[in-house]
Amino acid sequence: MRPALIATALMFAATPGLADEPGPGGSKPPVPKTGAEVYRMYCQACHMPDAKGAVGAAAFPALAANPRLGSPQYAMFVVENGKAGMPPFKTALTPEQEAMLITYLRTHFGNDYREPVSVADVEAMRKAAP
Repeated sequence: MRPALIATALMFAATPGLADEPGPGGSKPPVPKTGAEVYRMYCQACHMPDAKGAVGAAAFPALAANPRLGSPQYAMFVVENGKAGMPPFKTALTPEQEAMLITYLRTHFGNDYREPVSVADVEAMRKAAP
């Protein structure tokens, strides 16, 4: 090969030293910024994209048209502490993310509970926890 051709080929080759981060997609996980993004990232795998739940190796309850979501305190308690096979998310989600998630669940998927959950609500629940 000619030296000029080799130099041109090397110029267009990706090198790890010039990459932003190694590997596909980088090493920093995405940070969800809306209730829908929090749902997709943390909840959708078990509760399904339509929030209708699933039954298989385990049973995942429907969040769609769920009257229990009428109580913001119930929703916060379950997200914070988990329930049955669901893990607790109090250390995985910030108060802002939890408030956005619960407000999103209460206003989507056939739920019509318009009272938003605030960051102050989540923080109060966390302070009251033993």
